[in-house]
This record gives sequence, structure tokens and C-alpha cells, in this order.
Amino acid sequence: MALIIAIGAGLWLTLRTPQVYIHGTYVFGTRVQLALYGVPLRQAQRDADAVFAHFQAMHRELHAWQPSEVTQLNRSIAAGAPFQASPELVPILRAARQLSIDTQGLFEPGLGRLIRLWGFQADQFGVKPPPEDAVRREAALHPRIAQIDISPSGIVTSANRAVAIDLGGYAKGWSLDEAAAMLRQRGVKNALIDVGGNLLALGTKGGAPWQVGIQDPRGSGTLATLELHDGEAIGTSGDYARFFKYEGVRYSHIIDPRNGFPATRSESVTVLVKPGPHAGALSDGASKAPFVAGPATAMSLARKAGVDALLLVDTSGRVWVSNAMAARVHFSNAALHAERLD
Repeated sequence: MALIIAIGAGLWLTLRTPQVYIHGTYVFGTRVQLALYGVPLRQAQRDADAVFAHFQAMHRELHAWQPSEVTQLNRSIAAGAPFQASPELVPILRAARQLSIDTQGLFEPGLGRLIRLWGFQADQFGVKPPPEDAVRREAALHPRIAQIDISPSGIVTSANRAVAIDLGGYAKGWSLDEAAAMLRQRGVKNALIDVGGNLLALGTKGGAPWQVGIQDPRGSGTLATLELHDGEAIGTSGDYARFFKYEGVRYSHIIDPRNGFPATRSESVTVLVKPGPHAGALSDGASKAPFVAGPATAMSLARKAGVDALLLVDTSGRVWVSNAMAARVHFSNAALHAERLD
């Protein structure tokens, strides 16, 4: 009988062998786990410790509201002053900026002030929404990461002082790619890396693909399962992990940049990303724009980000899949009828 272990904010890992070493911790404000296959125990422990130490360092430098390099950057932008970004931060900013441009600004890491206004830059969320006029005033400033300029030497400036970078919807995926590179350098060939519902696979689990499950956003079980192959990454954005309810209305942490209010057209979006140098980062960032947009334009936005395989659950509970995703997933309810996005 398979053991189902919760792994992140929307996916599960199925284990059928004692040769898998699993180690977990809490970082980036979420649960992080490594599953290493066929690695001697002591070596697996050292590998996991090295990866988690790197995650902790990233968390400290990319934190959106505790003292970090990102908060220093945001203070400089607010003051209209240039900021010399570190060699580690520059490529993240450049990649996140390009993804925002590719998705017409619906993936938007420049909304830090709005995210704070809604109470999501905190360990404990607020219990009611902010005043609507305050949200509209902030949204009217149109803060966008595309408004930052990054010089060849890494000096960051912005003409819009309302821009405040929050990489909470991108850094977790970026960390997957860095963890994968670290593990490969350490000789690990078979692993599954999970950072808060974003997973990246290395190799196989005993010659078989890694098996993962996609969470039902309104239930306690799996909506679907699929096999994750070497180098592929998968990520889910949902309104069920970070949210609060007020007077019967659910307010999630994913903000619609067009109006400054939490997005209301999706319950969850899962993207499956092909192997590549930034597969992990895309598994995190590429789900945001389709989540905000809803099924009508989800696929066009996903394709602009380089993603063909997408599963979306809209706010009426209907399930939508692209052709590429339909070929990969196995729904837990065989009678479920999924609408096509293509």
C-alpha cells in the first residue's frame, strides 16, 4: 500500500520504497522537503543540510518585510535613489521583470505596497480587508516591476517610487533551480525537491518517474496525479493556502494588478514546465497570470511564459485543462469532465 505524504501547498509525493530519504524544514514561510533516492544516509543528510542552508540564506536576503537586500532595494526606490544589487539578486530581478512583461503584467512582483496593505506581508494575516479607497489609491500608482531599470553593473533605479518588490511568488521557484544545481554538483542523480507546492524532479525513483498529486482546492484529497520526469517542474497557485475570510468572502494573497484587489476568477492553477535552466522559477511564476486572468485567457498567457501544460479550477469549481496537461494527468474521479483550454 502506498504511503501518501503531503509535500507542499498543493502536491503529494507517493513513496513505495525504503530507499528514499526524506528531510523537511520550514523556510520561505512554507514547508520545504527533499526526497533523495539511492543516496547513502549520511551523504543524504549532508546534501539536505547544504540545500536547506542555502534556502535559509536566500530567505534572509529576499524577505519582503523583514530586513533583507530586498527591503533595502525598496527603501532606495521609495527615496528615488539608485541601489547596487548583489550578483545573486540581479538575475532574479531580470528574470522576474521579463516574465512580468511576457504576461502583460498579470504576474507582478512590484506590488509590495499593495500586498502589505492587504495584510499579507505578515506571519499572521489580517481579519478584514483594507478600505476600498485606500486600495484604489495605491493601485492607481500602477507599480510595476517593468518600471525598474537594471544597469549592466547591477544598479537598480525606478522612476516610479511606488514600486516595491515582493518576490514571494517567484523566489521559491528560483530556489528549486539552485537546489537542483547544487544536488547535481554533489553527485545526486535522483531527487524530488519541493518548496511550498513547487516541485522539480531529478532522475527517477528507482527507475520509475516520480509520482505527484495535485490537490483539490476545495477538498482534502487529490484532484489528479501525474508522473514527473527528469528536469520537469510543477507548481500550483491557489486561493486556499494564504487567505482570510470576511463576511463570507474569501480574500486570497494573489492580487490582481489591474485593480489592486485579490484575484477572483480561479481557485487554483497548476503548471507543468519542461526541463530548462529556469524550470523551477517558471513553475512558481507562470501560474500567477493564468490564475488572475481565469480560463478565458489563461492559455495565451501561459504560452507567452513558455508553458503548454496547465490545469485550472475556476471559482465555480469547473476544471479546465490544456491538451498538453490532459495527456499527462489522471483524475482521481474518473467521471470528472474537464473543459479544454486550447
